Amino acid sequence: MAEIIYTSNAPEALGPYSQAIVTGNMVFTSGQIGIDPAVGGLVEGVEAQTIQALTNLKAVLEAAGSSMENIVKTTVFVKDMNDFAKVNKLYGMMIPAPFPARSCVEVAALPAGALVEIEAMALLNG
Repeated sequence: MAEIIYTSNAPEALGPYSQAIVTGNMVFTSGQIGIDPAVGGLVEGVEAQTIQALTNLKAVLEAAGSSMENIVKTTVFVKDMNDFAKVNKLYGMMIPAPFPARSCVEVAALPAGALVEIEAMALLNG
């Protein structure tokens, strides 16, 4: 049985999907982009979008009963691989060690014109 997760502390879904799904002892998040849920718009620049995407990811995980410390795998999508070092630095500051497994992929485009999108799989707390 899957539980649909929703929090107003992260942006509304931009399409027919859930912010996250909990099944068993796992949380599967949808990709989070740099939309500030307080204003409903994308923040400016890859650094600000990375911080906001990770902040949104944290909010979704917490709403599901998990945390950044429980992440076991992330996928990072970047519009431009030349931004990898900037994204990587901020990711390393906001995702606690020991770091989860991760993939990073350059893509042609992201929703809403975003520059970065981050999704995660995490264990539930406890």
